[in-house]
Amino acid sequence: MQRKLLIKGKVKEAYDLGDRLEFLFTDNISVFDKVIPSLIPFKGETLSREGVYWFERAARMGIKTHFLEYQAPAGMLCKKVDILQPQQITAQSKNYLIPLEWICRWYVAGSLYDRVEEGKVSAQSLGFPTGHKVIYGEILPEPFLEVSTKLEKTDRLLEKAEALHISGLSSQEYEDAREVVLKIDEDIGKSVASRGLIHVDGKKELAFDDGRQIMVIDVYGTADEDRFWDKACYEQGEFVDLSKEYVRQYYRQTGYKDQLYKARDAGQNEPPIPALPPVVVQETSRIYIKLFEMITGEKFLPTVPN
Repeated sequence: MQRKLLIKGKVKEAYDLGDRLEFLFTDNISVFDKVIPSLIPFKGETLSREGVYWFERAARMGIKTHFLEYQAPAGMLCKKVDILQPQQITAQSKNYLIPLEWICRWYVAGSLYDRVEEGKVSAQSLGFPTGHKVIYGEILPEPFLEVSTKLEKTDRLLEKAEALHISGLSSQEYEDAREVVLKIDEDIGKSVASRGLIHVDGKKELAFDDGRQIMVIDVYGTADEDRFWDKACYEQGEFVDLSKEYVRQYYRQTGYKDQLYKARDAGQNEPPIPALPPVVVQETSRIYIKLFEMITGEKFLPTVPN
């Protein structure tokens, strides 16, 4: 079968097999929409196998996904959907990537906390009572679901009206999509809690199948798409990230994140992202492996390709 490179993303490659797609998860790592010039051992394999784990759970819940088959050690076969630009999408379009990302947050962390501190997000909009002082790490009164762009160069948060315009979703389909995302996230939170994790937040991507039914695509519930905290440490008041947030925090501490966002805000050339020190690479690999084991309940043993 002919195998043609279709998309070479920041950390994942997609190959066109004709009637299907093959996804290959690399050991590359990306933060702030920048690919770091460092490889993380076993990262691709852990992400692929975590993705398979969640897709199989989604199937048992009656949720449609694009997943077909696991390809050891770091790949999977999936249904193929069309990539349409917003101007090509109509209310009758089928079998296409919905050009949105769905970000569901359960705790105050990451960029959400930054926006609260900057006054861009109010306590009331998060479901807290008037006058509440939002604290880093506290649980949200209700899941906070946001939508951002998918096909633009950098992610941009959207109000519902623009999300509908860009995606071709009807108001009812938009609500249906929200329900799918929330159902998956609730399952993730309950599942990982039993193995010592707190599911803090994560993102999902959706598509319409050939019957214009919503299905989940890409992967989710992994160290790249989601943020997890060690539950025991959290209960002691410590936030131990078992996700890519460890790497984000490294670049926050070095000052690179501030330099990058200042350049973006000013419309200037973005500074190149430095490589990770070997000790950070080693710890990041350990985090990805530990997270795989805590998510799936399985001991990580590298898979030998067929």
